[in-house]
Amino acid sequence: MTKILIIYTGGTIGMVNDPDNGMLIPFDFEQIKNNVPELSRLNYHLDVHSFEPVLDSSNMSPEIWKTLAELVYSNYDAYDGFVILHGSDTMAFTASALSFMLENLGKPVVLTGSQLPIGQIRTDAKENLITALEIAATKEDGKALVPEVCIYFDAQLFRGNRSIKYNIEKFEAFRSPNYSLLAEAGVHLQFHKNYILDTPEESLKLRTNFNSNIGVLKLYPGITPQAVLAITESKVDAIILETFGSGNTTTAEWFLDSLKEAIAKDKITVDISQCKKGSVQLGRYETSRELQQMGILSGYDLTFEATVTKLMFVMGLGLPIEESKKLMEKSLRGELTSE
Repeated sequence: MTKILIIYTGGTIGMVNDPDNGMLIPFDFEQIKNNVPELSRLNYHLDVHSFEPVLDSSNMSPEIWKTLAELVYSNYDAYDGFVILHGSDTMAFTASALSFMLENLGKPVVLTGSQLPIGQIRTDAKENLITALEIAATKEDGKALVPEVCIYFDAQLFRGNRSIKYNIEKFEAFRSPNYSLLAEAGVHLQFHKNYILDTPEESLKLRTNFNSNIGVLKLYPGITPQAVLAITESKVDAIILETFGSGNTTTAEWFLDSLKEAIAKDKITVDISQCKKGSVQLGRYETSRELQQMGILSGYDLTFEATVTKLMFVMGLGLPIEESKKLMEKSLRGELTSE
């Protein structure tokens, strides 16, 4: 019998109304089982690991990502797939982080949740959970059909490190702006195999050292030297530049000088676009040519979530800075397209 481990971290899927103030508060997995009796009808062996206490996803951190990765790693041989129930707000960060931590992953790790608590009549939780389990259990020729970390939400399966949460009001909460869907759920599950990662030949490796000492500098017209220097002169080890269009910034001398000084102090600096769709192309316009020449790295079409977690991961490897820079511009888990 197919064996799936459900890891319940918390999130809206397991929320209930607090009778004292009406606010949503985390509950436990029993509430989910009581509201999805169909789970007992699935032809899978399901085990559950529930966080104690359960967490709102706003409280996720690299330490919790480490715990999740270790749970998958320590139970890897005992299960055919894994489903992580998680709050949607930071789900894309967790999915991205896990993709880097679990090297040579050959089984599905499917994150899902819901926009409405599972006890509400119109909830999206039931379909999300049941289909995530089905995806985690799907095999072809004895191998997992989706051997990667992914997010399932509202009939769509996304690569985890290509996903963003873009809507807080619709069931269609996630998008993958620069990569195709891995699968769609209609009357049948339709897998887009040409977009799914190949099953690795090597065994699973766990890498959990993260360095979260990162600064984020989001540009806007009229940004002041004080705002820029607060990041570039801080004691961070890396900087994410959120730039205009295809990677462009102001060419003001004071601004470029501040970046040069940060790079001279070995701060890894990655340029990603504020636009959700498209790729950074350093040097395409004059406004980004100097960035390229001074050693700023292209984030290509990385999401913000993937950039943050990849930087933490790469810096945590403890490599020489030039090797770290090369890894940032290279696709490690299908998270970017460089051409």
